[in-house]
Amino acid sequence: MYVCGPTVYGLLHIGNARTFLIWDVFRRFLQQLGFEVQFVQNFTDIDDKIIARAHTEGVTPRELAEKYTQEYFTDMDALGVQRATEYPRATDTVPQMIEHIKGLIDKNLAYAVGGDVYFRVAGFSEYGKLSGRGGEDNEAGARVEVDLRKHDPADFALWKAAKQDEPFWESPWGPGRPGWHIECSAMVRRILGDTIDIHAGGKDLKFPHHENEIAQSEGLTGKPFARVWMHTGFLNMGSEKMSKSLGNIRTAREVIATFGAQPLRYFMLQTLYRSDLDFTEEAIRGAASGLAKWRENLARIEAASHAEREKDAPEAEVLEKSVTQGFEEALCQDFNTASALAHLHSMTNNLRRLTQEPQPLAYSLRPAVTRIRELAQTVLGLDLSPPAVEVSPLGDHSTALLEILIEARAAAKAQKNWSLADTIRDRLTGIQIRLIDQKDGTTAWEPINDVNQT
Repeated sequence: MYVCGPTVYGLLHIGNARTFLIWDVFRRFLQQLGFEVQFVQNFTDIDDKIIARAHTEGVTPRELAEKYTQEYFTDMDALGVQRATEYPRATDTVPQMIEHIKGLIDKNLAYAVGGDVYFRVAGFSEYGKLSGRGGEDNEAGARVEVDLRKHDPADFALWKAAKQDEPFWESPWGPGRPGWHIECSAMVRRILGDTIDIHAGGKDLKFPHHENEIAQSEGLTGKPFARVWMHTGFLNMGSEKMSKSLGNIRTAREVIATFGAQPLRYFMLQTLYRSDLDFTEEAIRGAASGLAKWRENLARIEAASHAEREKDAPEAEVLEKSVTQGFEEALCQDFNTASALAHLHSMTNNLRRLTQEPQPLAYSLRPAVTRIRELAQTVLGLDLSPPAVEVSPLGDHSTALLEILIEARAAAKAQKNWSLADTIRDRLTGIQIRLIDQKDGTTAWEPINDVNQT
């Protein structure tokens, strides 16, 4: 499995983070099913943007790329993304890129012009089979060069002649550096071979990057490049895709510091991977509150289930198997993490109802609770373990502060600011405080600690 990694010239934004988190979970699920996964993710560490940023910061492109590569690991570790099997860097694979380009020239699928080398799109008859878009859709910008020396405007760069004050490598066509697209093809082939099982990335890479990867890889080898292609949807701010070029980004580090890594993971897994997702602070807060309620419910079920698991209690085993079966079936249907979460929530609710039966159960619910936690942790990367410390909502000043929040919520409701009123209520719920609405307003509250709370 190969995932297109980041171009390391700045801190990761949460749109990028969504892509890497999704493929982390997909890899975990394959392992849950029993597959041994060789997971490779690259770093693009030479690029126009890296060079420009390095000039601005007064460092070398290599120093800048190494700095933000380490920053990437810091953010992904915080988010719970497991390390890949291997992280190739583009600059470590230049000799293989040169050999790849030479092979394309020998097959008349590429040509050199004044130190540059271009892929001949018209020479690859299947161009567009992934995206449904042809070479005429290539436009200037976004790493597509305007060059009147091209045989066709759709042709894309495999090798770029060296420019002043830029890093370069020696090649048969003179000093220069690789084009963006050839980097992934060469890294895939060096580590995983001519054909791989799964190639993944964000949907913005489908065209032209992945289309070009197919052309230059299959054009050389004559073999299928990837058996399965998968793409994540955008993470939007409002109605626009989040991107550094648009300047509407929230860094992963900022969001994790403000809301926590677990709520961010939970928020991102509530939507099908290939669908677009709108980011709002309210949604992250809701995710934090939802996780807190879920942990609390599982802890209550566990506390209420006193019976030990007996060999002659098949009901306990049936429940445990139902947790696993429904979870795996949901993920086997187009890797639907939203459905998988819904199943685990449904099983949690079923277990809660069983604790409320008038007669004590003859079997334990704890194996099913344990399985819910195991699947959430090992596959989804969500920690549903009970709180390590029982935190009381009361303290030296907490009662006075709570009264201030109740007054603020009442004022918000009087002004019909329902969003703020709901946010105050949900945040308090997240720290195990329930507000009691009465006819004359909210005048009472209570800690959430009763077993029957749903």
